[in-house]
Amino acid sequence: MGRPRDFTHENDAFTQAETRECAEQRSTIANGEASLRTYAQMCCMRTVDPTVGLDDTLIAAQPNHCMDNSDQKNLLSMTPEEFRRLGHAVVDWIADYRSSAAERPVSQATDPGGLLERLPMSPPAQPEGFEAVLRDLDEIAERHLVHWQHPNFFAYFPSNGDLSAVLGDMLSAGLGVLGLTWESAPALTEVEDRVCEWLRQMSGLAPEWQGVIQDTASTCSMIALVAAREATTRYGAARDGMQHGDAPLVVYASEDAHSSIQKAATLAGFGADQIRSVEVDDCRAMDVGHLAACVEEDARRGLRPCAIVATTGTTTTTAFDPVDAIAEIAERNGAWLHVDAAMAGSAMILPECRDLWRGVNRADSIVVNPHKWLGVSFDCSVFFVRDDEHLVRVMRTDPSYLRTAFDQRVKTYRDWGVALGRRFRALKLWSLIRTHGTERLQQRLRRDLANARWFAEQVEAAPQWRVLAPVQLQTVCIRHEPEGLEGDALDRHTKRWLDAVHGTGRAWMTPAKLDGRWMVRVSIGALETERAHVQELWRLLREAVA
Repeated sequence: MGRPRDFTHENDAFTQAETRECAEQRSTIANGEASLRTYAQMCCMRTVDPTVGLDDTLIAAQPNHCMDNSDQKNLLSMTPEEFRRLGHAVVDWIADYRSSAAERPVSQATDPGGLLERLPMSPPAQPEGFEAVLRDLDEIAERHLVHWQHPNFFAYFPSNGDLSAVLGDMLSAGLGVLGLTWESAPALTEVEDRVCEWLRQMSGLAPEWQGVIQDTASTCSMIALVAAREATTRYGAARDGMQHGDAPLVVYASEDAHSSIQKAATLAGFGADQIRSVEVDDCRAMDVGHLAACVEEDARRGLRPCAIVATTGTTTTTAFDPVDAIAEIAERNGAWLHVDAAMAGSAMILPECRDLWRGVNRADSIVVNPHKWLGVSFDCSVFFVRDDEHLVRVMRTDPSYLRTAFDQRVKTYRDWGVALGRRFRALKLWSLIRTHGTERLQQRLRRDLANARWFAEQVEAAPQWRVLAPVQLQTVCIRHEPEGLEGDALDRHTKRWLDAVHGTGRAWMTPAKLDGRWMVRVSIGALETERAHVQELWRLLREAVA
């Protein structure tokens, strides 16, 4: 903090300046050009250096005869004018970060705890100013982050945060509203209602679908399985718990389904023994024959088929389960059909991709993550249902302090999920769509699909390189297979060349196991990724195995 400042001479000078300023303002007021309150505030006005300590601030801002309570209150929170100044600095920081992303390594080697040991052990007792946060972030961004918005980021899945959505997120936080009821924030409910309807139309879904925004697909899938549980038990489990005496309920998903499905089923109370892992076919899609056999066997044993999860765009290979054929089995057995389209759902704004989820309108629920490939900053997951009654009957709460005169006329989104308090997430999706429009979003996704096809063609044409799964969208699964290498030796080779690429800092990808052996997933779709970046990646890969 440094040595305390001596205010003796400063206060003398301030008193003289204050006397002159007050005299000038009396003249102004006499001419009717300012209010008495303005005069009083001007007499008291004193700029406080935001970098001084709390003790200094309190001394500098000691109230005198004309200071009102609002001046004292401003010491306890950031003022709108401080926010204006610092907000410009934050936007500049983000803009500089994004514009210089390509100049940075995608990732840097760091050890666990490397940042933690540099962070203060205790919180500051006195103000340090928001500038300290920006200084912290300079180091964090430089040395301790993987840069997901980098054009050479090819790992996991595209987690795009278009800057229009970033601004929407800032607006949401700045408004600071909370959607407990429609009445508590009418626009929060109604913008969310409308923007989910926009996404429904953009995706080609039937009019009966209704959407609600949750945080992630994991939450949406859990809600779907709770709704499935209640639909199968005629809401008996909600009343009596899972021990209501009927036969156990069973959930079905492919062996390539996302790990969140297992977690969702466990949290929804099904139990590990009641989760069936269905085999996949040569294209890594759910084997419908094996699904039918599993359902029939469980029914023969007196178990109750409850829910089937069809994945459109699996995490490992972006395979598409045959939704239409799965829907036949679900309808025949009275099972709930949930479609996990977390990443690939964004592709459905392209009419040419919709055949990949043919039959989706026969499902009971769908999850799509606009915070992945579409471009909304994390988190924003849209959960579609055909009949919201399945949610409301289970999730509804009605304490007296939340009842309003409008409850029978509006959607109450707290009854569509787990959370009571809901933030204005819809502004992010609204901002993205309003800013870019459907056609520009389609153009970007088509660019990524073309880049993925080009990359796959290069790999397929190169000796000893293989594309291991059909390229349905923008994910390409590859492996370099030198002659004579197999088994564990091939796995070591794969990890070695991947580490070599990562070591350059010029690209980042994700390893995964396919049929028990390691391979590399190349997920193409960052906002700034152009053909030149994919060409550079292909050059790096060939150098790494040379």
